[in-house]
Amino acid sequence: MEKRLSGESGKAVLLALVAAVMYAFSTPLSKRLLESLPPVLLAGLLYFGAGIGAAALLLIGGKRAKISSGVSAFSRQEMPFAVAMVLLDVLAPVLLLFGLRSASAASTSLLNNFEIVATALFALFAFRESISTRLWIAVALITVGSCLLTFDANEAFTFSGGSILVLLATVCWGLENNCTRKLSQNNPLLIVAVKGIGSGLVSLAIGFAVGERLAGIWVVLLAMLAGFFTYGISIACYIRAQRWLGAAKTSAYYAAAPFIGAVLSFLLLGERANGLFFVALLFMGAGAFFATFDRSKTV
Repeated sequence: MEKRLSGESGKAVLLALVAAVMYAFSTPLSKRLLESLPPVLLAGLLYFGAGIGAAALLLIGGKRAKISSGVSAFSRQEMPFAVAMVLLDVLAPVLLLFGLRSASAASTSLLNNFEIVATALFALFAFRESISTRLWIAVALITVGSCLLTFDANEAFTFSGGSILVLLATVCWGLENNCTRKLSQNNPLLIVAVKGIGSGLVSLAIGFAVGERLAGIWVVLLAMLAGFFTYGISIACYIRAQRWLGAAKTSAYYAAAPFIGAVLSFLLLGERANGLFFVALLFMGAGAFFATFDRSKTV
């Protein structure tokens, strides 16, 4: 039994890292897509693409896609968490994409590390998960790094509005991670389909209501395809990992995503980093190290 649990835990860590790599592409791809699509509609297309893709996989896979027999729908006790998950997934990507319009993709990627802080604090105070000493150190280091990245390097002691919006997005995702944790015994594809289609449709409705308009069909399809991989497949892997690791620890392994995203931003978008970025990178890297190698028991 102990050996089996160890094997499942190893698979969960691998799934969390796969989720991180998939999600890492979302920031540079979104930065590029913002050149052709407005933020609210882009957020809707990314999530709608994830939801439609997950729903298609559910239909194709049938019973084989289920984690366990009898797990096919949310219970009455789970419904409040499902609703909160959808609403938070409407707000978070919209905040992120509005922030991304003025912040660099590399800085935005690193700021995503603050999701670890938000997830851990919500897990502790709202959901009564245990937080180890190492994770507290990670929270402190990542908070310092995030504070550094909120300053505009071009104007001394001036806050970057885009960075503030990105931080607010990570707070929403931190709470959403814990809500999703309450649903993680369900089929991951079911969860992605519900959150993707639900959040996507609400965001699209809001976008059209405020006067945003879609570009050509190929850009729309590209945004949905990007959403399927960077949000859909990533979220499915993340949720499966949460079943064994818990919300706080899964988010810790997921910490690789911001650093991969920053590298991709340099490679794909040609962005350049300033001195403040590298100082923040040191704090973020140290924080991610303590978080990733936290070996405490998750409850």
